[in-house]
Amino acid sequence: MANRLMLSGTVCKMPLKKVSPSGITHYQFVLEHRSVQEEAGFVRQVWCRVPVVVSISRKTSNQITHRITIGEQITVHGFISSHQGRNGLSKMVLHAEQIDLIDSGD
Repeated sequence: MANRLMLSGTVCKMPLKKVSPSGITHYQFVLEHRSVQEEAGFVRQVWCRVPVVVSISRKTSNQITHRITIGEQITVHGFISSHQGRNGLSKMVLHAEQIDLIDSGD
């Protein structure tokens, strides 16, 4: 089954670091996407905020997570999954497998 997502946007919530009992570090942040898309022959403004989780094992480098700050423009590649919040409601979350910083051209 296919489950791939690539989304570009701006980090709008500072990454929150958590460590699981098994020693895996998880960074959670929110990515805001804004663009113009064509649908059924019409142009429309598109906007969404998507929670992102980056999981880093002891063997994986976490250099990119140190550069993720509010206002940073990035592209995230990964898969989506459902997470249940403390309130019992499910939400869609993007699990990042690759994060690319977007060069601002400055």
